[in-house]
Formats: sequence, structure tokens, C-alpha cells
Amino acid sequence: MEIKQLRTFLAVAAYGSVTRAAEKLHIVQPALSRQIQMLEEDLGAPLFQRVGHGMQLTDAGHLLMIRAKKALDELEQAKHEISSSPQAISGTVVIGLLPSVSDLIAGKLINSLQSQYPNLSIRILVGYVGYLQDWLANDEVDMALLYAHKPSPSIEITPLLNEKLYVVGPPDADLKLDCPVSLRDLKQHSFIMPTHPHGLRTLLDHACGVSGINLNIIAETNSMNTQKSLVQSNVGYTILPGLVVFEDIKERKLTAAPIIDPEINRQISLALSVTRKPSLAVRKVVDELKQIIHQSILNKQWPGSSLIE
Repeated sequence: MEIKQLRTFLAVAAYGSVTRAAEKLHIVQPALSRQIQMLEEDLGAPLFQRVGHGMQLTDAGHLLMIRAKKALDELEQAKHEISSSPQAISGTVVIGLLPSVSDLIAGKLINSLQSQYPNLSIRILVGYVGYLQDWLANDEVDMALLYAHKPSPSIEITPLLNEKLYVVGPPDADLKLDCPVSLRDLKQHSFIMPTHPHGLRTLLDHACGVSGINLNIIAETNSMNTQKSLVQSNVGYTILPGLVVFEDIKERKLTAAPIIDPEINRQISLALSVTRKPSLAVRKVVDELKQIIHQSILNKQWPGSSLIE
């Protein structure tokens, strides 16, 4: 029994498909099937049964999955203990960030990691949720911050924080942070909204649909900066997270108010691939990213947010 066989087995178990697992592991399907066959011959028991177009674990396969994960975790821990010095942390880690959080997170994260792990290189890709999830599925990023994500068996999700959304208007709209506004009362205003398939638009459409409310959407854009610019120009209102607009509110470029009936929140989560064991460098970046988010909220640098413990 080889480590490569166990990793192959876990990939097939995660995707429920030999074809999909072969694509993700970048090996040809016959070679992957042969590894599974050799593993079954070594154990003397079938590990999968075919169901439709997929593969389903047998009882023996389910037992092996539990034990294999523990075994590989132990091996990773051993590697960690052997090479745990800051100088040993090297390579490139690619992080996917949402546009609304990148300005707050990126600089702090890179400065902190460079001071701790000078041989580590960081690459940051910024995109909306749909792009981030695709990049993660295609192994183009090692981790990503997501919200309103589509459930996926190949992605492990760790919720980090809840974030309020605010209705945002021009300075003369006289919206106040301590005076919540009902979603139903916003029907009288014109709105500039994110385009589909922006995760924020999906969240807003769901809230309006559940409440039976049709907002007057006069323009759509895939740029948060354009949303804010159009609001400042009195074209209409918009809905955004507080982190994006609080500096503009301080400078009196915009006004904003929390939304109620219903209150609209988004949950931001850390996403990792379940088929690719995170390297020591990736785990160090994950730990630092969580710490920076935690500290930013405690220091009230992330308006309208609360930690998920």
C-alpha cells in the first residue's frame, strides 16, 4: 500500500468519479483505475461500487477513508515537526480574495508573513465569488474567502464572520447608521445593483424574493467603485457591505443605513480544497489570515461584522 494510492483513493471518494479525480490529479484515467485496483487487491476487498455514472464507497471503502485520512494527517504532522523553522517555510501560496475585503486584508497579510517567513512568496488574486470558487476547484488558488458559495463536495468551508449589508445613498439622502431602514421602504428609490452572477446580487435577489419586494433597478455594474460613483452622482441608491463605504461616509461622500425587515447579512468563509492536502506554507498562511481577520474585527476596522466562534 503506497501513499500515492491512498491519495488517489481519497480523491475518487471525494469526487465520486474516477474521471473527475483523474482530471484533478492530472493523471490518465487508466492509471488511476489501476491504482485503485491494486489497492483493492492488496486489501482483499472492493472499495467502491458503481452507481449510475459515479462511484460509491463500500463499507470497506468507508473504513479505509477514515483511516487513510488519519494516516496522511499523521504524516503531514511529522513533516511539520521536522521542518518547522521559519526559514523552512518557502514556496508560493496563492490566495483568492473578494474585492470588498482585499484592501483591508492584503497589505496586513503580506507584511506579517514577510516578517515571519522571509522565504515565502504570496500571490493574491481578487475576484467575485463565482471566479474564486472556479479558481479553487481548478487549483489556481490554494485558498479563498467566499460568501454565498455553491455547496461543493470538493471544497471545505470554515465560516469566519457575519457581515451586515447597508443601503447606501448620496450625502443629501440623510441615511444614518443608527436608523435602520426597512427593505420595503426602499421600493420608492432607484437602485444601481451588481451584475449576475455576483454573489452579492444573488443574496439581494433572494432577500427581495422572500419578502415579495421588487426594487427599481435602473443600472447594473460589476464594479463596486462604479456603484459608489453612481450613487455619489445622485443616479440612485445601492446596497453594499459596510467595509466598502465607511471611509466614504466619514468623508461625507455617501450616507448609509442598516437594512431591516429583513436584515440582510452575508457570511464570509475560508475555503480550501478537500482533494489537495494543504502544505505547511498554506497552513501558516491560513493561520495568519484568520488572525488578521479576528484582530481587524476586534479593533473595529471591519464595520458591521461579527466573528463566528
